[in-house]
Order: sequence, then structure tokens, then C-alpha cells
Amino acid sequence: MLLPGDASWAKEGQGALRQIGLVTFGILALELALIRWTSGQVRAFAYFNNIVLITAFLGLGIGVALGKRLPGLVHFTLPALLLIGLPVAAAEPLGLVHMVFPDRSIALWGAESVPADGAIFLRNIGIFVGLLSGVGLVFVFAGAALGHLFGKMQVLSAYSADLLGSLAGVVAFTAASWLDAGPVVWLALGTLPFVWLTRRWWAMACGAAILLLGAYSIRGAVYSPYNRIDLTEEWFARSLAVNRDFHQYLHDLSDKRLADPGLTGSKKDLLQLTRYLYDLPFTINPQRGTALIVGGGTGNDVQAARRNGYAAITSVDIDARILELGRQLHPEQPYRDPRVRTVNEDARAYFREATEQRYDVVCFGLLDSHAMASAMSSLRLDNYVYTEEGIRSAWRRVSPPGHLSLAMSCAPGRWFFERLYWTITRATGREPIAIFTPLHGGTTTFIVPGTQSVLNRAELSRYTTIAPETEAGKGVTLSDDWPFLYLRPAVMPWGYIAVLGYVLLVALLVARPVFGVGRAGVRFDWPLFFMGAAFLLIETRGVTSLSLLFGSTWIVNSAVFGGILAMVLLANLAVRRWQWHQPAPWFGALFLAVLLLWWLPVEWLSDLPILSRGLVGGLLTGLPIGLAGVIVPMLLARSPHPAVALGANLVGAVLGGCLEYFSMYAGLKSVALMALVLYLVAFIIVRRQAAGTAPA
Repeated sequence: MLLPGDASWAKEGQGALRQIGLVTFGILALELALIRWTSGQVRAFAYFNNIVLITAFLGLGIGVALGKRLPGLVHFTLPALLLIGLPVAAAEPLGLVHMVFPDRSIALWGAESVPADGAIFLRNIGIFVGLLSGVGLVFVFAGAALGHLFGKMQVLSAYSADLLGSLAGVVAFTAASWLDAGPVVWLALGTLPFVWLTRRWWAMACGAAILLLGAYSIRGAVYSPYNRIDLTEEWFARSLAVNRDFHQYLHDLSDKRLADPGLTGSKKDLLQLTRYLYDLPFTINPQRGTALIVGGGTGNDVQAARRNGYAAITSVDIDARILELGRQLHPEQPYRDPRVRTVNEDARAYFREATEQRYDVVCFGLLDSHAMASAMSSLRLDNYVYTEEGIRSAWRRVSPPGHLSLAMSCAPGRWFFERLYWTITRATGREPIAIFTPLHGGTTTFIVPGTQSVLNRAELSRYTTIAPETEAGKGVTLSDDWPFLYLRPAVMPWGYIAVLGYVLLVALLVARPVFGVGRAGVRFDWPLFFMGAAFLLIETRGVTSLSLLFGSTWIVNSAVFGGILAMVLLANLAVRRWQWHQPAPWFGALFLAVLLLWWLPVEWLSDLPILSRGLVGGLLTGLPIGLAGVIVPMLLARSPHPAVALGANLVGAVLGGCLEYFSMYAGLKSVALMALVLYLVAFIIVRRQAAGTAPA
């Protein structure tokens, strides 16, 4: 029989330190596994990616605080994971895959056709928060093990083991990403540590069942570090979907295919229109020397450049697996042409490379992404590509007689077209020619001719052009500080408010029974709570800043997370080695570091050589993290209940994660200012506690 008070699984001494590392390895792996798995199974999670991380922090904070009293909760980790895994794995037969919120604040593929029905909204919100609650419970049970072990050891030793385990988890998941592993490997990394800790036959059975659910959920998909990729056959082409959303077709638009006598009139017209759309950027200019295609994908744009006689073609795509699928499966085999060079890179990072090469056409393929840039942020992978700074960096690569082409489905509405139109105008200094094609809900191709370009007007006359209805400066354009392409203007984000409100409500409801907030004689660790909230914001700002400097690739994100953990570990070892006890002096340096992070424009560093960019950018983003990493262990060491204090720090991260969404309104630079305010509040409370005037 399982008892919540059972502590027989826990070891003493060095064995406990090893167990702490094992637990935090498993927790970190479970966080990353559930973020990837849920977003590939239930489409809504792909657009609320960091909500899983926020929920995990809430569960961990509660579990760590309960661990001393209820260490046996760890035995429930795998059964809870199995229960939440059932609907996630069976999302397709249960009809959860394309569950949407009729919340028109964010442009989601397909959501535009959903009526604003209150009953649908409540039903889908209920399902979504139900799944989130299950995720939270998994981490409550896992966190209880950490809380129990943390309270048994010298606090700084326990904290070092905690950080080492998390760092090892990042390394292991990075290796899994490099191998294009899928749910079975992700879930194995998260479940095996808890099978080892529990050492019960039923734990092994639960672990095996979880892995079987992971295998069942694959259903023929393949995986990259960014996406779940599904391939299906349609009458005219093989279709490729990422994270359960349509992404692109592998088209055969050859003369032979279009001359097929089996094609009926309407089908032939559709294929001919599709060919016109892909050929457009490569037929309007007589310059046919070099072409750069970003978002090259499986190769449709590359094939169009080949078809129209370009001598040298460079295709850039962030997802190596999609490039490889194009190389293997595209019916016209564009990537086997020696004129074509493929580059597996983030588009924005490629534009910034230290080369002076110019191109006769710089073509943006349909870079619309259904994956998030990072678990820490609400940004999509493609957000920074479409900002004024991103388009300007592409414009610099256009030769004087060449042109820039950017195609995007403007199905979300007129506001979407206007936002792109005026962003391109601000970036290039020229109003684009906007050509409308009735494909994919209404695709607009924006053409910006170079300073010496002579476009083929006869070719352009074949197409329908459209113009903006608003004047320049009337609408919101995109910048690196506000890169939210898909955020609708003047619409209340009720879906986000409902989900984040639920998470915060749960946090408030458990504060008194778990942490004793407001109870006589119990002091909640407010400084560590606010430090946790600020730290998550600083991590988010660091991830987004370094994404600008080095690209939003999975390897950059892994390096950032690993670097953050390594820096905090080194700070903790320094506190332990030199016996630092006074956090107050470190706050002054922390405030200055955060102010510098807020004030210094990241784009100033973009033109530096990569080594200088790495040193200065790493120092800029890493300094506040390192300084906070010195303060937190000092606060933990002085706490009479370190495990509960650690729980408060983790729950604080929930507030930070929710505040990060405010950047959708105020811009990304506001994240650093919010963190500064939270650090100031923590400092004031620390000073008042030192003076004996802080309330319990």
C-alpha cells in the first residue's frame, strides 16, 4: 500500500545527493518531454508552449514545499503521468488535435472560421485546463521527492546537486534533439529516474505503459528538434504538416505534370495557379544570376528558381529534417541539382553572416511557423524574421538590379496585410508591389525592386495588385522589440486571460494550505518568491536577445539553457567556497546589470564579429543571471526551512511566466523593467527583514 508519508525510498548522505541529481534530471527531462509531446498532439499547446513550463513550475513549487511532510508522493509520479498520457496519446481519436479557442486575439491556422460561441469557448478552455491540471499534478508528485531530499542535506550542497542534475538533463535532451528523437526517447529520459527511485514492479509497468503511449502517438510521424512532421497523400501532391497544422505541399509543377491528360479543367487550373505563385518571384526580373531562398523547405521555391534559369541558388531552412525530406521525396528533385546549395540555419542569422554576397532575388518562402522559439517565451520561430530589422537585413543582400520577394498567406484579415506592407516599407524605404493570389486563403506576394532594378511590367500585368487602405504610421508595424506578427489589433485575448487566470487562481488557493501564507507564526519566503519571478523574466529576455544575435535554432536555445544552469552552479559554488552571507551588496550590481540589459539595444551588437558578439552578448545577458545566482543561494542558506523556501522560489517563477505575456502589449524590453521592479521588491523585503520590520 502506498502512503504519502513513506520515506523508505530516500537515502542518506552522499546517496541523497545522488538522488537529488537523479530527481532533477528526471524533472527537467519531463518538462521538456511534455512541452514537446503536448504541442505535437494537441495543436493549442503549440501556441501556448510556455504555459506547460509555467504549470510545471507551479506543481514543482507545491511539491517541494510538501516534500518534508509527504515524501511518499513521489510514488504517484508515474501513475499520474500515465493518466495524463492517455488523452494526450489518444488526442487524434478523441478529437483533441485541432481543438481551438474561439479567441480571435491570435491568428491561428483554421481558428478564423470558428464562430465566437461561448459554449465552445468554455468547453475547450475546460479541456485545456484539465490537461494542464494533470501536468501540474505530475510535477507536484515529482517535486515532493526533491523537497524531502533537499531538507535533509546541507542546503548549498543540495542546491549544487539540484543544478547538476538539471544541467545533465539539458545535455541529455540536447543529444536526443540532435538525433531527431521522438516521444519514446523523450519520455524515457523523464520516466526512468522515477522508476529507479520507486523500485516497485508497478512503477516499471507504468513506465513501460507510458513509453507505449508515446510510441502509439507517433502514428507514422517523424520528428525534428522543432516539429512533429506528418506526411499524407492528396490527389495533387504529398502534404507536409508540422505540429498538426498544414505547412506545405511537395508539388510536381513540371510541364509534364501540367500536360497530363488525366487532369480535369479545375484541377489543372489549380496546379497552373500554384505554379504561377511559385514562379512569380523568379519571372518578373530579367536578372537570373543568383537566388537566395529563406524558408526553402522541401524545395518548391527552389524548383521555381531552377525552372526559370537561375545560375546559382541558395536555400536556407531552420529545420534540417524538412530539408532532408525534400531531398528524398520532392517529385522534381530540386536539391539534387549542383546549382543548388542548402544551408541549415535560421534565416535571420544567415542574413547576418559576414559575407558581402548580393543576390538577384532574395525570396522569403512561406516561413509561417507553428512551433515556438523556446519553452521560455511566447515567440514563434519566425517572429524575428518578419520584423523591420529582419527584413532590412534581407534587403541589404539584394543586388542593385535585383529585388526582394516576400509571400505570406493573409487569411487572418486586412490588418495582417497592412501590418506586413508598412513593415516592409519601413525596412526598405520603398513601398512594395503587393500581388494577390487566391491560394491558401489569399496569398500576397510583396515585391520590392532594387535601386537599379527593371522589372518585367508585362509579367506583372498578369497578376492582381492590391494597395493598403491605411496611411503609413497608422497601424502597428513589427520590430525586434514588438515582433508579434499574429497578434490581432484591438482584440481582448480572452483565451490567454482565462488560462493564465486559472493558473494564478490555483497558485493563490494553495498558498495558505501549502505555504501557510497569512497563517500566524509562519513566514512565507517573499524575497525568494520575487527572485524566482524576476529570474524567469531575465531568462526569457536572455533567450530572446541571444536568439537575435545567433539565431533561434534549437542548438542556440540548448546552449543558452545549459549556460544559464552552469552559471548559476558556478555562482552557488562561489558562495559556498568563500562563505558569502550578505546579499544586499550584490543587489546593487544586479540592478545595474538589469538596467544595462534593458538599455543597450541588441542590434548594436549584430554587426560585430561572431567572437566579439558572443563575448559581449553573453556578458550582457549572463551578468544579471550570474548575480542573481549569487543572491539566491545566500537567501536559501539563511532560511530555517530551505525546501519550503525553494518551493517559494519555484512558485515565483509562475508569476514571472505570466508577466512575460505582458510583453505582447508593451514590447520585449519591458521584460527587463518588470524584472528590475521584482528585484527591487525582493531587496526591500530583505532589508526590512534584516532590520526586523518585515511582516510574517
